Amino acid sequence: MNVQGMEVELKYDAGPEARVPRLADLPGAGRVAPPRVDRLTAVYFDTPGRTLAGRGISLRRRTGGADEGWHLKLAPEKPEGVGGGAEPGAPEIRRRRELHAPLGRPDVVPDPLLAHLHVYLRGADLAPTVRLETERTTHALYGPDGTHLADLADDRVSASLLPAGAGAYRWREWEFELVHGGPELLGPAAELLAAAGATPAPHASKLARALEVLAETGPGRAESTNGQRAPELAAGKEAPAAAVVGLYFATHLDELLANDPAVRLEEPEAVHNMRSAVRRLRSALAAYRKLYARAPLRRLAGELKWLGGMLGGPRDAEVLRERLDGHAAELPPGKDSAAARERLGRHGAEQYDAGYRRLLLALESGRYFRLLAALEDFRDAPPLRMGAASKGIRRGRKVSARAVAKAARRLRRAQKKASGTLGEGDYEQALHRVRKDAKRLRHVAESAEPVRRRARKVAKAAHRQQKVLGDFHDAVIARDLVARMGSDGPYATLHAREIELMAAAEKKYRKARKKSRRLLQRGVT
Repeated sequence: MNVQGMEVELKYDAGPEARVPRLADLPGAGRVAPPRVDRLTAVYFDTPGRTLAGRGISLRRRTGGADEGWHLKLAPEKPEGVGGGAEPGAPEIRRRRELHAPLGRPDVVPDPLLAHLHVYLRGADLAPTVRLETERTTHALYGPDGTHLADLADDRVSASLLPAGAGAYRWREWEFELVHGGPELLGPAAELLAAAGATPAPHASKLARALEVLAETGPGRAESTNGQRAPELAAGKEAPAAAVVGLYFATHLDELLANDPAVRLEEPEAVHNMRSAVRRLRSALAAYRKLYARAPLRRLAGELKWLGGMLGGPRDAEVLRERLDGHAAELPPGKDSAAARERLGRHGAEQYDAGYRRLLLALESGRYFRLLAALEDFRDAPPLRMGAASKGIRRGRKVSARAVAKAARRLRRAQKKASGTLGEGDYEQALHRVRKDAKRLRHVAESAEPVRRRARKVAKAAHRQQKVLGDFHDAVIARDLVARMGSDGPYATLHAREIELMAAAEKKYRKARKKSRRLLQRGVT
């Protein structure tokens, strides 16, 4: 079983003789259960270069205590000051997603947890790196109605490096972690712990603390990974163009990385979300290509196109299957209808399964892992052309406005060409081109939103056209598949239904195009 949760806690350093404060003094407290003492042994796993630690991720197998098993803690969210404050040395609320799995074998990471790590490990092997021995005294706080509000864990920790057990480091810390209590408990708890002589811990985790102290003499340090982004990206109105693109690029690279585990676990919408992130990255590179060196940009764009194609196989099959399953369910009852539904369902499942298998193989390939590294390199050290990063370069407002205008002109040319196209097949292909250009305009306009107020309206207008033409294209694909399967009975009914939906989508497109004509001509200026 794989259990997920969000860890929300305050972490404090405590002296060897510090006394645990009276939790019953907290507002809303009812009672404090008798202390429970557990002896915990946690073995942490990482690569020799400590890839996971470098990204703020920890993977451990812990024995002892109520929640023994495998624990994966993903990179923490940005800490918040208690009460919204951000003064230096102030206590911080730490939040991070945590996943659990049963103990199983000590040397085999459970697949549901490992699925979240492939995107960072990229083919590297995991091995034990640190052992933590903890004597934990837990003070459980309950409300007047018996609700388990929070736990205060008084931990006395001993850490050593593996495999040789090099070094030894001991300390004491307190963790005040919410269970079912609300965040209003955190402020009073911070005051109570500080009054007892504790100080906010400077480390996000026990592992980070142990590595900082022990790695100086141990067999390796946490590597500086591409995942540890250098400066915080920002794109205000006076930001240079590279910052505008960088912010958009970083946002959707994060989206790609976040969806990798969900794709491997076959979670709903994961392939769609990852494919959308890839498309946005490609659009940004195409729209702002003059800012960057040509060769690395071309290589990156080509590899993104490959990944998009791998994602497109199962996603297109999934969309088509859902569409035809829905329409087939509307067929009148009867033997022929049942046979058609069964045949369509089997075809859809086979196409999806084949595409998904190809995608999983791609996600395990060195080519994919090299692409991830190249994307992170581009984000952290973009190959800007001479002068593109210098002070006084064309501001992002101007460059983004030009990029949006160019994408809008491209869309208008495609629309004009489609309007003058004769022949059913050519017209359908022309509308498919319009759809792609509407999608590019939408993405480029999204990238301009931090510096151009009107960009959001342009993006929405382009999205409307993209959406209805997406419906049109899906109907074309479904029509052609049904026609290949048969020309009478239920297949004739489904064929007629798709033609009807094509006409409806085309009508909506013409309306959306007319409505947005002036807006797209003006652009974001």
